[in-house]
Amino acid sequence: MTDETTVESDDAFVPRFSDAPFGALLGSVAAVMSSIGTAWIGALMAIIVADVIGRNFLNAPITGVSEIAARSVVAIVFLQVSAAILQRRLTRADFLMRRIERARPRAAALIEAGFCLTGAVVFSLILWASWPKFVDSWTTAEFFGVQGVFTIPTWPFRGITVLGSAMAALAALYRFRDEIKAFGRSA
Repeated sequence: MTDETTVESDDAFVPRFSDAPFGALLGSVAAVMSSIGTAWIGALMAIIVADVIGRNFLNAPITGVSEIAARSVVAIVFLQVSAAILQRRLTRADFLMRRIERARPRAAALIEAGFCLTGAVVFSLILWASWPKFVDSWTTAEFFGVQGVFTIPTWPFRGITVLGSAMAALAALYRFRDEIKAFGRSA
């Protein structure tokens, strides 16, 4: 594989429309979720800065910022993880994989396929564990915070975990399929 081919596949955010409808739909939903996560980061930064300014200069902190920030970090991760999987951007020893890919493309494809399959299993388990908690928080109107001071329902955050896990598992399976194809082409 040349460096140009590697760069092309690394930057493929939305899968080719020749893989439609599944690949294009999966990539598009992952892109929208990632964009929402990015906007959320900006909003979270703004509210934290406003809280710090209010707390230090106006003696008027914004109630609930720490609770929102704590839940937001997890939600943002689950909003963006499927896009990271599709882009091959999850944290890993990239320098090592690139060396293996140059020397032995089939071995690299097999390692990537194993990584993707493991990811699909892990995110499926997270989905399986999170679903009952989401349903429970929806049906019981569970909230977090201090009643009478600041409360926010937990179901939207749990729902994002469920949706993000499902999308991440699908993205990992999609990438697994692509890596198996690459393994076959490298023969």
